[in-house]
Amino acid sequence: MLASSTGMEQRERLRLKFQQVRTFSERLCEPLAIEDYGLQTTLEASPPKWHLAHVSWFFETFLLRPYQPGYRVFHPRFEYLFNSYYEQTGTGFWPRPERGRLSRPTVAEVYDYRHHVDEAMSRLIVSCPDADWPALSQRLLIGLHHEQQHQELLVTDIKQHLAYNPLRPAYRADLPQAPLKDPDPIAWQTFDGGLIEIGAPPEAFAYDNERPRHRVFVAPFALADRPVTNGEYLAFMADGGYEDSVHWLSDGWATVKERGWRHPPYWEQQDGTWQIFTLAGMRPLNPAEPVCHLSYYEAEAFATWAGKRLPTEAEWELAARGRTLSGNFVDAGWLHPRPAGSEDGLRQLFGDIWEWTGSAYLPYPGYRAPAGALGEYNGKFMCNQMVLRGGSCASSQDHLRPSYRNFFYPHERWQFQGLRLAEDLA
Repeated sequence: MLASSTGMEQRERLRLKFQQVRTFSERLCEPLAIEDYGLQTTLEASPPKWHLAHVSWFFETFLLRPYQPGYRVFHPRFEYLFNSYYEQTGTGFWPRPERGRLSRPTVAEVYDYRHHVDEAMSRLIVSCPDADWPALSQRLLIGLHHEQQHQELLVTDIKQHLAYNPLRPAYRADLPQAPLKDPDPIAWQTFDGGLIEIGAPPEAFAYDNERPRHRVFVAPFALADRPVTNGEYLAFMADGGYEDSVHWLSDGWATVKERGWRHPPYWEQQDGTWQIFTLAGMRPLNPAEPVCHLSYYEAEAFATWAGKRLPTEAEWELAARGRTLSGNFVDAGWLHPRPAGSEDGLRQLFGDIWEWTGSAYLPYPGYRAPAGALGEYNGKFMCNQMVLRGGSCASSQDHLRPSYRNFFYPHERWQFQGLRLAEDLA
């Protein structure tokens, strides 16, 4: 059965969105040299060419193979090589720590793979039978948001890989830079709390970990009007923040000693002044910019030192309710946090940096992972990780929602992640 005119309009919108997302991934890689594509300098970060291939594997595995009759896979071993962690596909996967050890496929072959998948997906979106369209369009939306997640990882992983090089090479030397200045004083916004609902509403797209929408009780609290800045974090360091165990959780203090942390990653002291490695190369540390690349342990220690705490994710979502989702995202092209503006109210709630919360990444009441391999997308990671909210300067604006739950292990630092302070109200 042919789709209705309304149905065809929806298909065309998704086809154009598919092209836009796929093109942006490749645009992010345009500044790279061919030697950059295979770098993997740490376990958390993958080579750029792996990201480009993995997101193509996702469309091939979850859309083209089940829904496109007669689809010809590009290479029979790519389903093993570019699977990330999906056990239920039955193919297994190449070990994550060894993604950077393979010179083949070449970068050219990875781009050929992408274009093979793109052409097949464009045909599938137009020709998919109406009976299959509801399921396929939902998977297509997941695939688009999945690729946007990997676009953010491309940015953060490229930064990690280039920072590893003692030459401190720039990804793009032409990126804009904010004037150096001191941060404005923190102001506080109060919230009455009460019995509230959090989670994604049923009618809009969201990941399964954002649902079910449910009620939680929130006590009255106050939230800082902006994130903590580099200048404020320098005061923590100057006060012996990394030398005094009293500020730290036990696991955090053990990590500090084991890894020799004395400052955030990408910071370097040169001739008595602090510099920071950015995607534009080395720059002077701007005291007014939000501090970023902090582990949960560092964010929690700073909050303890300051006599405050991290907000819960319910508090954060209450504060974000009804606010315009605007800010410094990857779309703006800064690829680095900017100092807060002068507007009233909560500033930088979206974009700039992911904000650590004090909430463990756990399922919402009544959560059930979807059946099949796609059920592995979020559910099996709901243990030993902490929730972050708000998005960063490497996130796409149309990828985010107030209910969006990001999550990382407490020791991880390579993402653009920082903190905003909260406190209880009597």
